[in-house]
Amino acid sequence: MNINNLKDKIGQTVTLGAWIANKRSSGKIAFFQLRYGAGFVQAVALKETLGEEKYQELRHLTQETSIKVTGVVKENERELTGVELEISEFEVISIATDYPITPKEHGVEFLADNRHLWIRSKKQHAILTIRNQIIKSTYDFYEKEGFLKLDPPILTSSAPEGTTELFHTQYFDEEAYLSQSGQLYMEACAMSFGKVYSFGPTFRAEKSKTRRHLIEFWMIEPEMAFCNHAESLEVQERYVNYLINDVLAKNETELKILDRDIEALKAATGEFPRIKYKDAISLLKENGFDDIEYGDDFGSPHETFIANSYNKPVFITHWPKNIKPFYMKEDPEEKGTVLCADLIAPEGYGEIIGGSQREDNYDILLNNIKEHSLNIEAYQWYLDLRKYGSVEHSGFGLGLERTVAWITGNGHVRETIPFPRLLNRLTP
Repeated sequence: MNINNLKDKIGQTVTLGAWIANKRSSGKIAFFQLRYGAGFVQAVALKETLGEEKYQELRHLTQETSIKVTGVVKENERELTGVELEISEFEVISIATDYPITPKEHGVEFLADNRHLWIRSKKQHAILTIRNQIIKSTYDFYEKEGFLKLDPPILTSSAPEGTTELFHTQYFDEEAYLSQSGQLYMEACAMSFGKVYSFGPTFRAEKSKTRRHLIEFWMIEPEMAFCNHAESLEVQERYVNYLINDVLAKNETELKILDRDIEALKAATGEFPRIKYKDAISLLKENGFDDIEYGDDFGSPHETFIANSYNKPVFITHWPKNIKPFYMKEDPEEKGTVLCADLIAPEGYGEIIGGSQREDNYDILLNNIKEHSLNIEAYQWYLDLRKYGSVEHSGFGLGLERTVAWITGNGHVRETIPFPRLLNRLTP
């Protein structure tokens, strides 16, 4: 039963399977925070209703004990859910003993070691509920936009951006890698179906410990035939706006639990500013960032300053060709730059989308592969796409966990995925 359904059952008697997340009591009344899968609800137990024996049994149950409770749903505007449950009957299913995560503060490593239990907490429950909504909204958006979802392989023989940050594995007698992106395969699909997208896990062997990086994360990667760079930016803008508006409309309770600044999220919607890379460099230098030069990639402080200058996501376009991957198309009107953009989220959350128009000329793409010292044979199938009916096409990838972190206002991506894989963490 969804938490919102309880609001429709005010005055009715319901039965819930739940766990005791927290409790407090006085002599004649006890209050419980119950978690019942879809959310949390306050339940009230009265001694005069249950009788002395059952009341004392209930109020002494331990944290995370599982129970079935029956009671009347009542309106309570002081609760985030707007309702509470007055218990008339209960059945103990399983008593929890010495549950390790108590209502007190715990260290990050302790919580990470107990991630399988930490996800039961109210905040983690809210973050992952919003993650689920973002996934559902993604499917809804691309269906409305006429995209077909297809699934690229996870085991690959080549890499979109080189193999230096890939996990190597043996594929029988061949070398293989865990995918860092489904992009190249989605380009092939776009030449068959026009507009496609994938949603799946990707892997980066980056030895990074920042709050923005995961070793295993999930990407949404659309590719569009007969689509130029400017048209791709419009799709990205519509998509991110759709995600924000859906969460605002459907996750009000979870956003309140997280103390998310709702007005900041609302302000982030609308048309996203566009700034060229060279102008972003000038903006940074004018504001005291002497550590950045043309041709450098941006670090976290640079991205944060640029995005906060607009207080909404901002596209940084036309990056230098020599610091971007081989498949990006050079701007014919601004040589040395490529038709690409990174979408930087405000409030210090960094890049959430990277995209570009793809090179559609066979000879230019072949030369790019050679210049990047990549294995031509491994990319021959990719070159075929430029031999047989090549067209103007574009695509992008949105990192799910960074997007969840930004929309929820959470400080670290490790809390935006059920079981994070970090540099020094492979369990639980």
